[in-house]
Amino acid sequence: MATPKTIVFDLDGTLVDSLPDIIASFQYALESQKLPVPSDAEVRALVGLPLEDMYAHFAPDQVSTLCAIYREHYPRNFVKRSRPFPGAVELLRTLRERGYTLAIATTKRTDMARRFVEALGLTSALDHVQGTDGFPHKPAPDVIQRALAALGSEGLWMVGDTTHDILAGRAAGLRTYAVTWGNHGPDELATAKPDELQANLSRLLEHLPARA
Repeated sequence: MATPKTIVFDLDGTLVDSLPDIIASFQYALESQKLPVPSDAEVRALVGLPLEDMYAHFAPDQVSTLCAIYREHYPRNFVKRSRPFPGAVELLRTLRERGYTLAIATTKRTDMARRFVEALGLTSALDHVQGTDGFPHKPAPDVIQRALAALGSEGLWMVGDTTHDILAGRAAGLRTYAVTWGNHGPDELATAKPDELQANLSRLLEHLPARA
């Protein structure tokens, strides 16, 4: 049998507009400990980094406590406002129909990512959801490599909204597709030199015809 061909996607800011719920839970943990609460813009600038690194920026002495509060609060509130970006679900369905396997490679922990994907009704549209559990996070390629290994497949494209995604995809040997509606703007994304830098996902379909 031919080796499956896989398209790898980041999750937050790429397929799903989840930023409001992430920011709200992040701020909630700080507020609950009576610590200064950063603005939405300050939190947004750090989204895509591991949670521990985000909290270390604001309260380096309370990282473990804040992470525990976030991880208890976020799953109870993570679909209050989070929704797939327009066209994302249709894109996944089209790629599956064309014969490609689809994977998520996210900085979220795997258990959290899978619960989130299920809550959004996306589980059936994906072949594998891989989070970052105790190994180097993007821009290291580990999470992408683990997703591909789990599927026994060859990676073709990494699709993401941050420079971390693009650098990780290149390090994993994939072509890279940057979308401009997420956490990094076009100018910042351009510094990572993606193969495609687009305001929508239509060009991805042009690269991926139906498999024979």
